[in-house]
Amino acid sequence: MIVMKFGGTSVGTPERIKSVARLVTRNDKPSFVVLSAMSGTTNALVEIANYLYKKNTDSAKEVINALEQKYREHIENLYDTKKYKERMHKFLDDEFSFLRSFTTDFFTSFEEKQIVAQGEIISTTMLENYFLENGVKAILLSALDFMRTDKNGEPAQGIIRERLSHLMEKNPDFDVYLTQGFICRNAYGEVDNLLRGGSDYTASLIGVALQSEEIQIWTDIDGIHNNDPRVVKHTEAVRQLNFEEASELAYFGAKILHPTCVQPAKNAGIPVRLKNTMEPDAEGTLINNELMRGKLKAVAAKDNIVAIRVNSSRKLGSPDFLRKVFETFEGYQTAIDMIATSEVGVSMTIDNHSHLMEIVEELKQYGTVKVDEKMCIVCIVGDLDSANVGFENLATEALRNIPIRMISYGGSNYNVSFLIHEEDKKQALECLSATIFSGIQEGNA
Repeated sequence: MIVMKFGGTSVGTPERIKSVARLVTRNDKPSFVVLSAMSGTTNALVEIANYLYKKNTDSAKEVINALEQKYREHIENLYDTKKYKERMHKFLDDEFSFLRSFTTDFFTSFEEKQIVAQGEIISTTMLENYFLENGVKAILLSALDFMRTDKNGEPAQGIIRERLSHLMEKNPDFDVYLTQGFICRNAYGEVDNLLRGGSDYTASLIGVALQSEEIQIWTDIDGIHNNDPRVVKHTEAVRQLNFEEASELAYFGAKILHPTCVQPAKNAGIPVRLKNTMEPDAEGTLINNELMRGKLKAVAAKDNIVAIRVNSSRKLGSPDFLRKVFETFEGYQTAIDMIATSEVGVSMTIDNHSHLMEIVEELKQYGTVKVDEKMCIVCIVGDLDSANVGFENLATEALRNIPIRMISYGGSNYNVSFLIHEEDKKQALECLSATIFSGIQEGNA
């Protein structure tokens, strides 16, 4: 079985829903489909919740009415028969009555999660009925019946596997199984959601639970590119990545995939393939546990970085200097991206600025503090094991005309990172592409 996840853009219109249906049914293998809410729906539902928090029920009703009208039009354009149009209009009657019920009662975060969950519930019901109208043997399994998180908010993989297996045994021999991405129940049985990775995370967890052949993440782009296509011309989709390489790229700017969502698949050895709904025959990007030796795969960048340097003669011979510095960041729940140390100081980078002033003030008790804002981390990802002589020289040669504030090398065998000024980002990415992907490593992408 193949697990196929489709994002909100992929099901953003009736025409795209029809296209997704064709993609799912174009081969003979059974599929398990994970669906996001139609694009724009989650934002509308969050807007409704925000109005209800403020007790502005009139504005909430306006958004509800507009959203209902949008879906009524979708039904008329999606279905051909009177039977299914009437069935779906009745479904919407119940759905929007449910949403309107929140305008007359006390409103909390618990109710907000129930509201936001309706986007995925509507999209999966629409696709299920489209399948049924067209004679496809499909069934919708509610994610709320098997997706669970524990008391720490982490997926309860044992419960997920047990409950999903039971549902599959009760409903054998369907061609298509459908469920909602993102939503779940927490340890207390309340409607909740997966905090990181969203629907991609759902697909990965389901793929592991079912021991699927492959997990496919379908979006509107053809995989992870070897550089940022918004900045650099003539980029290409990377055909294969190791899981570690994919996580590095995701963390450092390639937002097509959240690092967390592939972890269950990595642990289970199940490949993940990124595909493009607009170009379904394109190869996309395959992510698995294989490592292509001696290959640099891609370049990525992370903006809005702040560099903080603490210099102090007290660091000399002090075994607790770094602990005190790092505890400052821990106290403000601020993660550190890059670290560089010397005998008299330490430099760090962060991308969360919410407590920057407080952090700087606390650090002043340990030494002189210097802050550099509007910085950018540029990273190169691939097989960067220390035995592969010359790759780091290749990178520094490409950046020879760009001021480099920090270098991080050796913390991972898959990544070397450079801290530069944001104004130099475009030049850095272009120079790295020209040096690394200009035929020097034929076939690496």
